[in-house]
Amino acid sequence: MTKDYYERLGVERNASKEEIKKAYKTLAKKYHPDLNKSPDATERFKEINEAAAVLGDDEKRRRYDSVGHSAFQQQSRNQGPTPGDFDFSQFSGHDFDFGDIFDFFAGGMRAGPRTVRGDDLRYDLDLTLEEAAFGASKRITIRKHERCAECNGKGGKNVEQCHSCHGQGVVRQTRQTPFGVFQTTGPCRTCGGTGQHIKNLCGECGGDGVVNGTKTITVDIPAGVDEGTRVRVAGEGNAGPRNSSSGDLYLFISVEPHPVFNRKGYDIHLDAPITFPLAVFGGEIEVPTLDGKSKLKIPHGTQTHTVFRLRDKGVQELHGSGRGDQYVRVIIQTPEKLPKAQERALREFAGESKDDERLQKGLFSKLKDTFS
Repeated sequence: MTKDYYERLGVERNASKEEIKKAYKTLAKKYHPDLNKSPDATERFKEINEAAAVLGDDEKRRRYDSVGHSAFQQQSRNQGPTPGDFDFSQFSGHDFDFGDIFDFFAGGMRAGPRTVRGDDLRYDLDLTLEEAAFGASKRITIRKHERCAECNGKGGKNVEQCHSCHGQGVVRQTRQTPFGVFQTTGPCRTCGGTGQHIKNLCGECGGDGVVNGTKTITVDIPAGVDEGTRVRVAGEGNAGPRNSSSGDLYLFISVEPHPVFNRKGYDIHLDAPITFPLAVFGGEIEVPTLDGKSKLKIPHGTQTHTVFRLRDKGVQELHGSGRGDQYVRVIIQTPEKLPKAQERALREFAGESKDDERLQKGLFSKLKDTFS
């Protein structure tokens, strides 16, 4: 099978040494067996090593560009070194220095004891529309891991430095690679990365430093939250093991349906019934708002489903200073039964106004225009 070293590294044939080095770094990190556990990672890692060994050396690259991989096959038959046997250490100090390619492996983990943070918690909180609009303080009780009072969160007595990692929490392993000495860093298995060894574990928490418990806290809900809003309460999640930092508590907000108002964003919508005489002659009505009652003027001749706006009567903007508006849709209520005197007056009005006849003519006129 023909081996195209340029294709293996994903570079053009006129690529510079810096471009080859950069491509190799990317692929080495992707396919290194310590980082990639797929079955073909080891083979791919060997292939890109072989390609970089040739293209990283001026003389070998010149020969490869001239006669291709057959030059190295012939060299192999003559018992010379093959690209796979090439010692990358000889590049040290030259322009194309492979020795620093694996810096990201050795330096990828910070030395020092590992701190395991406590888990975050979720709490589903129901609010009324008014509480969501203006904010509220709510007392809630949560089940969580708390610091063990028996050992004060230490996990036990006679806490000493881990003998395997000497309190660092990490251990280093050294391997011989084609590039020379290769060093990796990982968590200490003896102490789990904490850097400590406890001789006498706490009987209450078993060495974890935390126990199950409940806690009642007061949380402040900001004005303007809505259905699905998530509020973070820092440090009120599970306590971390052995006095490490606690997780956070996340409140997931649900807003209860309101019997009168309908919220859309920061605006409030309301349907208000009005009588036929009020729609005809105009007047003033009182409508409920989030702030209480408010007066609304109804012009004479108002049609049903007309919408009026009350400025700044909506919901407080979340983390802002403004407010939404309230929209009032008036719906004319048709009386189902009238006193005799009102019925006679209304019939007399209808006979004189000819409104039914005028409206029907208008409707058929629109239909005629449409079909024409």
